[in-house]
Amino acid sequence: MDMDLETVDHLLTTTRSVRKRLDFSRPVEPELIEKCIEIALQSPTGSNMQGWRVMVITDADKRKTIADYYRTAFKDYAAEDSPYRVDPPAGDSRAEQMPRVLDSATYLAEHLHESPAYVLFLIEGRVEDGPVVAQASIYGSFLPAAWSFMLAARARGVGSAWTTIHLMHEKEIAELLGIPPEFTQGVLLPVAYFTGKDFKPAKRIDAKTLTSWDTWGESRS
Repeated sequence: MDMDLETVDHLLTTTRSVRKRLDFSRPVEPELIEKCIEIALQSPTGSNMQGWRVMVITDADKRKTIADYYRTAFKDYAAEDSPYRVDPPAGDSRAEQMPRVLDSATYLAEHLHESPAYVLFLIEGRVEDGPVVAQASIYGSFLPAAWSFMLAARARGVGSAWTTIHLMHEKEIAELLGIPPEFTQGVLLPVAYFTGKDFKPAKRIDAKTLTSWDTWGESRS
């Protein structure tokens, strides 16, 4: 089947982490979320284990509790002396974008509880202290599904934001949601219809600068 590559490329290059343009006043239909999950679970899974799980959180009290944990963690993350925060060096093109990104992230932290739904991706198994190959296999077996969900939602006018700061309180959130201890939480996606008509590709470092061919640091001749 021939694909409309212009449409596909546009979807791939304009699926953003949406924060300030989430429309918190409009509910997202459960059927739409379920359809996006169905699409997401067509993503790759190591050894065809399909150990992934998805939780949709719409209960207002649970969303508020998670948002409270998120805000507490975000304050620690965003602090200038935070061990979690890595700022680009001065003069780097990414440094110019950091104030805008931090402002957007702060807005989301303050309004997260208003999102009509969260979608949490998990997988069976734990990664603590495991070898790199095991960690890569576990994360690689369910995080692509989260990205596919974002793409499917974006195509339907629904925005989302890739967040992981809640993991600073993973145990507390697991208890809140009844998640068994053998499951690893990954990305938490607040989802809502977005305002406006479209998004633009983000400013990125040139791909050629980041790509090596055959030997580290060597460009294609």
